[in-house]
Amino acid sequence: MTSGHSMKVLAILAALAAGCGSGPSAVESVELKGADEGVGTRDSALTSCVTAGANLQTTTDLNLRSGPATSYGILLTMPGSAIAKEAGGGCPTSGWYKVTYSGITGWASGTYLNLATSTPPSTTRDSAIVRAQSAMGFSYWWGHGGWKEGAAKGSCSGNCPSCTHSGSYGADCSGFLAKAWVVPSSNSNMATDSHPYSTISFNSDTSQWTTISRDNLLKADALVYNTDGAGHTFLYESGDGWGSMWAYECKGCAYGCVHNLRTATTTYHAIRHY
Repeated sequence: MTSGHSMKVLAILAALAAGCGSGPSAVESVELKGADEGVGTRDSALTSCVTAGANLQTTTDLNLRSGPATSYGILLTMPGSAIAKEAGGGCPTSGWYKVTYSGITGWASGTYLNLATSTPPSTTRDSAIVRAQSAMGFSYWWGHGGWKEGAAKGSCSGNCPSCTHSGSYGADCSGFLAKAWVVPSSNSNMATDSHPYSTISFNSDTSQWTTISRDNLLKADALVYNTDGAGHTFLYESGDGWGSMWAYECKGCAYGCVHNLRTATTTYHAIRHY
């Protein structure tokens, strides 16, 4: 290997340390698939008009589709007990409700929806999840972290770290986690762009987060890895810490900030802030 080539490799590894890696471990996921919407009406199915903007709760994993029928594509799968906001004026179309979940608007079958009766989340961990949800749909932005409700989502193209971003908002994986966790404590304004930590930071224990067993994951814990300067981190929501789990993450330039069902290789370890 020439010395020039060596310098180029070292430069790339140094750049990777600033944000999130783009290796295979950063984009592992499993196929999304919710309940079979074609099973017919259930006794608890939601069938009538509701108040526009009402909170609707899923009764099982439920597909969010691009149109009001099973012939339309799946945008994402909402986990059981998820809260989606009605977005179609209140009345269903052929038994389907237009809803918004994690920043994505689509259609969900009333067969597996109920009117939500729970009060807004108030625990520290729930608050972290709410902050994470507010970032969904925004673009991946290497070395940044900030988003604002109702603002343009931005866009990312190319291969990071040599990627191109347009727009004023977005985040990479570590900028996103720092906002969701509000670390440091001054990092509390979601709309203020900041990037106080990299995956190298999250990969080592500090006074603000410590390593835990993946067997003991709780909502709003995180998983992280950093190997030879390349790394990734994501916020855990639920599921099997060694298998399929629901996560919030700013996943990469081609993906943006997403809520998805994914796995994580053994290179990841779990960390806890709360």
